[in-house]
Amino acid sequence: MAFPENARISLDIEDIPKRWYNLAADIPKLQPPLNPVTKEPAKPEDFAPIFCKTIIQQEASTERYIDIPEEVRDGLIALNRPSPLQRAFRLEKYLKTPARIYFKREDLSPLGSHKGNTALAQAYYNAEAGIHTLTTETGAGQWGTALAMVSNLYDIKSTIFMVKGSFEAKPLRTTIINTYGGTVYASPSEYTEFGKKVLKEHPDTSGSLGIAISEACEMATKDDGTCYALGSVMNHVMLHQTVIGLELQKQLEAGEIEPDCLIACVGGGSNFGGFTFPFIGDRLRGKKSDCEIIAVEPKAAPSLTEGDFRYDYGDTAGMTPLLMMYTLGSSYIPPSIHAGGLRYHGMAPLVSAAYDQGFVKAVSYDQTETFAAGVLMARTEGIIPAPESCHALKAAIDKALECKKTGEAKNIVFNLSGHGLLDLYGYEQYLNGTLPSSDL
Repeated sequence: MAFPENARISLDIEDIPKRWYNLAADIPKLQPPLNPVTKEPAKPEDFAPIFCKTIIQQEASTERYIDIPEEVRDGLIALNRPSPLQRAFRLEKYLKTPARIYFKREDLSPLGSHKGNTALAQAYYNAEAGIHTLTTETGAGQWGTALAMVSNLYDIKSTIFMVKGSFEAKPLRTTIINTYGGTVYASPSEYTEFGKKVLKEHPDTSGSLGIAISEACEMATKDDGTCYALGSVMNHVMLHQTVIGLELQKQLEAGEIEPDCLIACVGGGSNFGGFTFPFIGDRLRGKKSDCEIIAVEPKAAPSLTEGDFRYDYGDTAGMTPLLMMYTLGSSYIPPSIHAGGLRYHGMAPLVSAAYDQGFVKAVSYDQTETFAAGVLMARTEGIIPAPESCHALKAAIDKALECKKTGEAKNIVFNLSGHGLLDLYGYEQYLNGTLPSSDL
């Protein structure tokens, strides 16, 4: 069997980026975070109770490029960077489309997703600062898994508040986190004052990322040797994830591929930002491009497609700074879905600004549609995508079917942000017809 052109484009270890790209340097009209009490623009010291010094500096930075420490670059090799760009030619054949479909393989990390890119950087900087414990939230568990693993490498303890709905639906995630040395609690929990408050008021709640963030932040503020690590939303997280898009630019250049469409799922914004920000930055600096950039979110938490662009808290308790973002409201608790990593009330300020200014389009899907796309990829490419990644896949399939109607041979590129091998209960529900709709 003859493989089509550019069936797989890999890079050498030397091609791992030496610098992260910071979209905050180029995008205009970016509104600052506000102090949650005074409502004035937040100062560095406002973040000091939860973040270490270097993370605070990166959060506020407007430098276009920030050097990646050599130790972090070495760690990225162990996370299977650079990740390959692969062509889904069997999927193309099944769809009978003239389009060419490519996907960036973040699923090949030993952690199973893209989350290790920022976990590694955050653990490194906190270890340098002498921090002994990191707290965090996690939705479906990918972020908690990543932070537990890399924290263990730096001899840092990790305490992870996992959204209760996912904690109960995905018990093997907790096994992995524990294996890596992390401690994981279902959120809301009895281990924080805010968790106790939520449980008293809503004893049967499935939890939310906003609640879990509040619990993790509360724990971090009670001990000088404990800091909070965030898996998405904030500028420094987007920064660390741009290794994905920077690698992709090299791969597209090597394959002489001009992308017509870039697609990634979006919850808080980390994999979408990492995948697309270098391309948005090029456009902001005058590089002409007709490439369509699409953010794909769940119907259960459609912050871009149905939310308001305004200041809101990143957590439910109102402990975090107010962020200018698309939001459904910090008290909103989305319905339980298998794509727990996308189940967040708001959107990263940088993604929100890019969407508000017209650089990004957005669509949303019901989880029944996205699992159908995941099964199709499994049966054509042999890959079972994470429920989050199935959203990007669904949008890529829809674009390819549009090309089938128009006859256009477009280059469609999407980010496969993680594998679904720990999400098989969702696939089982889809296959036996019991998967519930998530459409609000």
